[in-house]
Amino acid sequence: MSSHTIDWAKFNVMYYVKAALSGGICCSITHGALCPVDVAKTRIQLDPSKYPGGLLKTLNTIVKTEGIMTLTTGLGATAAGYFVQGWFKFGGVEFFKVNFAKALGEKKAWDNRVSIYLLSSALAEIIADLFLCPLEAIRIRSVSDASFPKGVGSGISRMVQTDGVIRGLYAGLGPILFKQVPYTMAKFAVQGKVAEIIYKIQGSSPEKNSKSSNISISLASGVVAGIAAAIISHPADTLLSMINKKGAKLEGEGTAASLLRLAKQTGFTKLCTTGLAPRCVMIGSLTAGQFGIFDSVMNVFGASKFHFHDPHDHKE
Repeated sequence: MSSHTIDWAKFNVMYYVKAALSGGICCSITHGALCPVDVAKTRIQLDPSKYPGGLLKTLNTIVKTEGIMTLTTGLGATAAGYFVQGWFKFGGVEFFKVNFAKALGEKKAWDNRVSIYLLSSALAEIIADLFLCPLEAIRIRSVSDASFPKGVGSGISRMVQTDGVIRGLYAGLGPILFKQVPYTMAKFAVQGKVAEIIYKIQGSSPEKNSKSSNISISLASGVVAGIAAAIISHPADTLLSMINKKGAKLEGEGTAASLLRLAKQTGFTKLCTTGLAPRCVMIGSLTAGQFGIFDSVMNVFGASKFHFHDPHDHKE
């Protein structure tokens, strides 16, 4: 048996650049494509009494009353924000995951792979959210306020002028972290574990499978991971939509006080369930698409994602 099966030399600066670029591309494409679902989901969260009929009925209502182009509201901020977030998230996860595994050694890394997934994704997401938060704030404001500028630059300028940097662009940082960090931890840990189970059932491994088969496994495991991540992070997602709604923050009220007040007013059950079904559809599809596109783009760049290896499975 060999405990030295991983070629650490290939995980260099260019590998992380390719992973970051692949992550930016996959997140920008998937979030951009699902912008209409996100518009409907945000409307349901912000005004459930006006949109009581679920995802399809809400989409239909928006198109009939405001026109189909309303479903693209916030598309620029969405595509830009999630490219930046995907860059740091996927690139960061690969960076931390590889370096933690290298520091621990192959056997300890294998034994502690779930912990490495969780820690790597948490660290990467915290960094990514510092860049995502301003763009997410203007996306939500543009969806909830018809008078708000639709462009990314003009939206940031307006929000800074009216609310300031902290109370405007970063008012949602707390709920974004509360939402995105558990979401990303579940997303990467569950996807890694489900993919591992699928390979085990097949009696195969990423190295033995074809590239198309590996992408199929990424898609399947991504659906499961997306639904799990959506459920875990949904209460914070609802609060994030609420805190960025026009008029959500009372005069002289701090962000933490606003979040607490909104949470009490809404109630725990509604925070967990309002808009959950469309979000599961959205995040399940989105996560599957992200992992599939990430692997595909990495293949185009001539790179392959780092996988943990059980050293006992490698025989010479």
